[in-house]
Amino acid sequence: MAEFLEEEKKIIIKIVYYGPALSGKTTNLIKLHDIITPGQCGDLMSLETRGDRTLFFDLLPLLARTQGEYRVKVKLFTVPGQVAHDATRKAVLSRTDGVVFIADSQQAHAINNFQSFENLEKNAGRVGLDMETLPLVVQFNKRDLPVILSEKEVTQRWGPVGLPITFATALKGQGVRPTFEAILKETYRCLDKKHHLKEHYRITEQDLLDILPPSTQGP
Repeated sequence: MAEFLEEEKKIIIKIVYYGPALSGKTTNLIKLHDIITPGQCGDLMSLETRGDRTLFFDLLPLLARTQGEYRVKVKLFTVPGQVAHDATRKAVLSRTDGVVFIADSQQAHAINNFQSFENLEKNAGRVGLDMETLPLVVQFNKRDLPVILSEKEVTQRWGPVGLPITFATALKGQGVRPTFEAILKETYRCLDKKHHLKEHYRITEQDLLDILPPSTQGP
């Protein structure tokens, strides 16, 4: 849940990147860190282990400058993909305002994707999040690998869920920005509906999108 710090004139939004082990959650954050406008991005903190790239979480704080008195701080987290660290996944997921689910496009990982998404649903319920209203974007990563699900297959299998779907090759930075923009839009719309961000705080959707530099012809 977003934090409203009246004295500091600051609103803190939390977004979590979720998904199976080694699907590209941390890579997405690294690439975002590389393209964020200087001065609007803090340090990327990562805790790594031999068994899984991120044991606890990555934290990437971003600052959105607005036209009004309030500023918006966006904190990005990733969760560990391994089942053994499920307690940590629940702790990181708690009180989030939006989720990006990073799926592995390889055909051999199709079951892992579904199992991880089911785990997301269960953990969301355990920490009091409503999956019916939670802003959520699904990214299918690793599109550069040889044996992957086609976009048509992804749409057939995941389309009925009704969630925004993006495609990416995060190692090359492709699809990272559109995915982030998509979750910012979904999260803003949800928070604006609840808290009237535009009316009461003079914060617009574009203010959040302006965390990123102007778009070019790149991914």
